[in-house]
Amino acid sequence: MQETVLITGGSGLVGSRLTELLVEKGYVVRHLSRTRDLQARTPSYQWDLNKKTWEEDAIEGVSYIIHLAGAGVADGRWTAQRKKQILNSRVFGSELVCQMVEQAKGKIKAVVSSSAVGYYGMNRGSEIAKEDSTPGNDFLADVCVKWENSILQCASETKVSILRTGIVLSSKGGALPKMALPVRLWVGSPIGSGHQAMPWIHIDDLCTMYIYAMEQQLEGAYNATAPEPVENKVFTKVLARVLRRKTFLPNVPAFVLKLIFGEMAQVLLTGVNASSEKITSKGFVWQFTNLESALRDIYKS
Repeated sequence: MQETVLITGGSGLVGSRLTELLVEKGYVVRHLSRTRDLQARTPSYQWDLNKKTWEEDAIEGVSYIIHLAGAGVADGRWTAQRKKQILNSRVFGSELVCQMVEQAKGKIKAVVSSSAVGYYGMNRGSEIAKEDSTPGNDFLADVCVKWENSILQCASETKVSILRTGIVLSSKGGALPKMALPVRLWVGSPIGSGHQAMPWIHIDDLCTMYIYAMEQQLEGAYNATAPEPVENKVFTKVLARVLRRKTFLPNVPAFVLKLIFGEMAQVLLTGVNASSEKITSKGFVWQFTNLESALRDIYKS
């Protein structure tokens, strides 16, 4: 009998690719969305985070829930209203997932939730962040802590694992096309000091990790970052090489980024060197551990 996976945020960059891989493996996939459409290629059921409601038939026959939903962190300047939306979309969504798990009365085998390496904060320096490292004390760290705590309320009912994700590499969206554009136009250059760590992961490795955590019914937090993090200046150089461009301009000064992005510039100017040893020790097998091989796969066409 085919098992059913319910994905929140399933129409996004990661959710779309994850849906493809799950279907390839023989799973039935459903999405939770703002609109109901059972005739879609992937049927979607409705939930409303503001009203804190969801369609109860969404979880009928569901074995696993993968929770990806959350307002985009880099979709706009961090106004007070935007910050509230970023936080509430994650906390309210997690609370609804836990309600679903409770209502399913033991039928949900595992929940896998997204989080971010932003959990560790923006000023770790050269420290290697492991899953038991203390959280940071800035806005994104606070969001991640509350996000994780809210999904862990399900842990008394089912197995819960959390993937603290780095920069997801895909040509179809996310950060990479934005980073690649100036490089393609011959105006690419490192930003700030260029020494900040960039904890990256190929989208296929990330989606495979979600499936692995689900199937193995892992528990606790895991860093979803490739085993070989690089500095921003190295990332820019490798990206330019893959795109057959050169970088010759000076680094983009920090103050320019702060003028453009405001507080959100700190995401670009600081980084986290996050260890992936824990997930590797659980038997997860990487496809892409080397940045250049990952980028060449993404841009192979």
